[in-house]
Amino acid sequence: MGPTTNTISVINGQLWKQMMVAGAKALELKKHDVDALNVFPVPDGDTGTNMFLTIQSAARDSEKVTSDVISDVAAAASMGSLMGARGNSGVILSQLLRGIAKGLEGLPTANPLQVAQALQVGVDTAYKAVMKPIEGTILTVSKETAKAALNMAKGGGSLLETLQEAHSKGMKCLAKTPDMLPVLKQAGVVDAGGQGFLIILGGWIAVLSGETITSDILSESGKKKVPSVQETQREFMRIENLDYPYCTEFLVKGTDLNVERMQQDLKDSGDSLLVVGTPEVVKIHVHVKNPGKILDYAIHWGSLHQVQVHNMLEQNESMAHAMKAEPTEAVLEETNTLSETKPFKEFGLVAVVMGQGIADVYKSLGVDEVVYGGQTMNPSTEDLAEAVRKISARHVYILPNNGNIIMAARQVRDIVLDCEVTVIPSKSIPQGISALLNFNAEGEVDANVQNMERALGNVVSGEVTYAVRDSQFGTINILSGDILGLVEDIIVTSGPTLLEVAQATLEKMDWKTHDLVTIFSGEETKPEEVERLENWLKEENPNVEVEVHPGRQPLYYYIFGVE
Repeated sequence: MGPTTNTISVINGQLWKQMMVAGAKALELKKHDVDALNVFPVPDGDTGTNMFLTIQSAARDSEKVTSDVISDVAAAASMGSLMGARGNSGVILSQLLRGIAKGLEGLPTANPLQVAQALQVGVDTAYKAVMKPIEGTILTVSKETAKAALNMAKGGGSLLETLQEAHSKGMKCLAKTPDMLPVLKQAGVVDAGGQGFLIILGGWIAVLSGETITSDILSESGKKKVPSVQETQREFMRIENLDYPYCTEFLVKGTDLNVERMQQDLKDSGDSLLVVGTPEVVKIHVHVKNPGKILDYAIHWGSLHQVQVHNMLEQNESMAHAMKAEPTEAVLEETNTLSETKPFKEFGLVAVVMGQGIADVYKSLGVDEVVYGGQTMNPSTEDLAEAVRKISARHVYILPNNGNIIMAARQVRDIVLDCEVTVIPSKSIPQGISALLNFNAEGEVDANVQNMERALGNVVSGEVTYAVRDSQFGTINILSGDILGLVEDIIVTSGPTLLEVAQATLEKMDWKTHDLVTIFSGEETKPEEVERLENWLKEENPNVEVEVHPGRQPLYYYIFGVE
């Protein structure tokens, strides 16, 4: 640990880079603890992971800037977080960084008061981005930290003192979040997003305190470290000296893909390794010397899709300087060019799905591009934007099919400029299907939006999954490993057997009074279990039509739609 820099009076771009990297590393080490704060005991506690992937993207882009001007670095971090934002928590974090970049715009360096003011702009930007802000969340925690930072900076506090005071007040606010949101109190946890934000802030403070973080977020090998504050004036490694100049990204689709094995096999292959996914689709991102070796390895697992290889040596300083907090047409024009080889059409459709069987159903209903994701694997804004760009259309509709993906989908409108993008706020697979059935390829944009959004209310969605920890939800006592039934994302029943919970869930959905029950069976659901449930439905009410599809989705034994 180096000496405390308690009297530092200004911060430049080099130091801001270090803070971005340190904040990301701090959250990398604690992301699973944040995930564990998930209110519901279902296998989707990914707040920490989403926020980490978002801040990691911000740190990567900030390190590409060779300038030591703080506004340049902050703008790059903002753009990186915008493109990498995942889940609602990640999107809010990206908006905080976007606002901070606005607050620092045009500044070569920043003093404590300017940093505090930028934090306040970040909070204001984040609040505006949320349609219905809820107190007791990351919004409240960040608001209190910014308020404390301003008070300390106005009183003459150093940068370290300013952020320490902000962190202290933020921790006190975080402890009170269960009193603001009853659902947190019932689960016995504090807000996960607020906790994640304070962990990032703690990483910033560690750098200002002279602490050394011994492993770099951009490397699984832990060979690098974040430089101490005393090295602030030292020239950062320029982009042309990268050991791994080729940024390689792609999807692997197959069966029985082993994510952990792939991570282990690739851990020494390069830098910035990210391997996430399911047994059916895995996304790989890595910086390497030879992209061909990675692709050759991956093709033994399955088919390759959305392959992108970028030579980072070609990214020059002028591009880094051009990146501003607000995406501009000049910066994004090159990446937003629609392919001239595809026939141009009026409308296009993008949908987020989980499970190859569900993807097949969506494609049969006219979806042009599917993005694999959902619970525990929220796609980023960049993933969704990439899918939109693949469609040569004047207007593209996005169906997120998950409440935690809607905000990331809406950010696509900020980065795809050469077509209109509309997000239909579907929160489930059945809602998305209902919307598709009400889409008219010959209709007007406004009419389609109205009809598709109205259709979301025509279907009741249910899910059957399992509990990842002991919990109490309302009057329902839940034990780890219990089968859980959810209706519209609310836990309604719990029990030891799949059939009983599936039946109880459908009863809560009042299925007998409807015309159609659609069932998507998961990859772990045995055919005999599906047959038993289907026979029960037909015996209970033969007048209700039942459709069964092998959805092959992970984590969820069943997805139900009743309409």
